[in-house]
Amino acid sequence: MKNSATWVLVLSLCSFNALSAIRCGHNLIILGDHKGDIIAQCGKPESIGYRTKIVGSTLHHPRRTLDIHEYEEIQIEEWLYNFGSSRLQYYLRFENGKLKEIRSLGKGH
Repeated sequence: MKNSATWVLVLSLCSFNALSAIRCGHNLIILGDHKGDIIAQCGKPESIGYRTKIVGSTLHHPRRTLDIHEYEEIQIEEWLYNFGSSRLQYYLRFENGKLKEIRSLGKGH
C-alpha cells in the first residue's frame, strides 16, 4: 500500500506542469479556446513564436498499384504569458488557432 501511494505522488509531480486551464482575472482559459478569445481575456502575450508542422500518412496498396498521400500543414503558435513576479509564467501552444497545450513555467519576473 505504501508503494502505491509513493507512485501516485511521483506521477502527480511529473504531470504538475501540464495544465488544462488557467485563470486570467475572472476568466477561465481552457483547452480548445480560440486565440482571439484568449487575447480579449488575458491581453497580448509577452512573446509569440510561429512554426508549422506537417502531419499525415501514405497508404500503400500491397501490389503498389495505388499510393494515397494525405498530408496536412498545421500552423503552430507558441505564446508566453508573464504576469509578474507574484504569479506564474505560462506557455500556451495553439494549433490552427485553437489552444492545445498549457504549461506553467515557474515564477514570472
